[in-house]
Amino acid sequence: MYLVVTRSFPPELGGMQSLMWGLSKELSKNYLIKVFADYQDGHKEFDENVNFSIERVGGIKFLRKIRKAQLIDEVSKENQIQGIIADHWKSLELLKNNKKKFCLIHGKEINHPLGSRLNKRVLKVLNNVDKVVANSNYTKNLAIEIGVNEEKIIVINPGIDQIKDLDKKSLEKVESLLKIKTPRLITVSRFDKRKNHEKVIMALRNLKQIYPDIVYICIGYGDEEENIKKLVKELNLESQVMFFKDISDNLKNALIARSNIFVMPSIKHKTSVEGFGIAYVEAAQYGIPSLGGKDGGAADAIEHDRTGLICDGNNLDDIYTSLNLMIENKKYIEFGKNAKDVAAKFSWNKIIEEYKKII
Repeated sequence: MYLVVTRSFPPELGGMQSLMWGLSKELSKNYLIKVFADYQDGHKEFDENVNFSIERVGGIKFLRKIRKAQLIDEVSKENQIQGIIADHWKSLELLKNNKKKFCLIHGKEINHPLGSRLNKRVLKVLNNVDKVVANSNYTKNLAIEIGVNEEKIIVINPGIDQIKDLDKKSLEKVESLLKIKTPRLITVSRFDKRKNHEKVIMALRNLKQIYPDIVYICIGYGDEEENIKKLVKELNLESQVMFFKDISDNLKNALIARSNIFVMPSIKHKTSVEGFGIAYVEAAQYGIPSLGGKDGGAADAIEHDRTGLICDGNNLDDIYTSLNLMIENKKYIEFGKNAKDVAAKFSWNKIIEEYKKII
């Protein structure tokens, strides 16, 4: 039996939740597994419909962490456990058993100054596990820089589920909403500084002069939402920017599929950085190329000048030039075809084989 220990799991939504759900689901096809996850509202209905055991742990954060570690140690004593797979170094920090351990790393959560208290805690965990699984080459290099033993690190990109057929009604709604608007740019992400919506909108002001029917679709929510909407108003771009949140997956997927370029030129903000960027790959499945930022792990998801472009997200001119390069002569069509082909290598049935080699 393998134990999966996670702080992020459905029915809660998010990239980490999707990653740990996909990994658990694929592992359960080959191994007996048990998942230890945090309590979530509505979890009972979700848990009843999966084919593996899920144990939920509630309470305030610190006590929950202690209780979860105690439960895992108890299960480890009473069962033949082949290994423990964790989503975060903190999920392993309090364990007191000698089972094989594997820790996933993503970027932001290990990015602490050398010699700091948090850095020492990170290293105490990661240098004592059997394997550290980095989500990108960027994250691997970051781990080495902060003191993780290079020999322990392996890069395994996050997997994605095969896309479902697009919903006809949602496609019709998208065409009704967008009408003749083209080219179509889209971002699906939280509204935060790292995702860099502001500079995309500033580039849009200049692109509007060349492409008067251009539209930028923003799907998401977050702390920067009001600031971004204020900027759109200040730049008189209300007719060019469309905001969506709390929409169905069917409508979200239809909006992506009917766009031309997925835009997320992420930047490093304080210690926060884009470790990989699964959203680029999700767009690629629909034949949509991406513009990503050079800060972080986007280069693992986007093949520069083949499935999209990598630019300097801190440089407004670079964002503008890169977008214009993809739009003029409809270069995005060629990139999109390539992106769809490359996306296949991120399917879970391929990614899980990489995990099976190490556990």
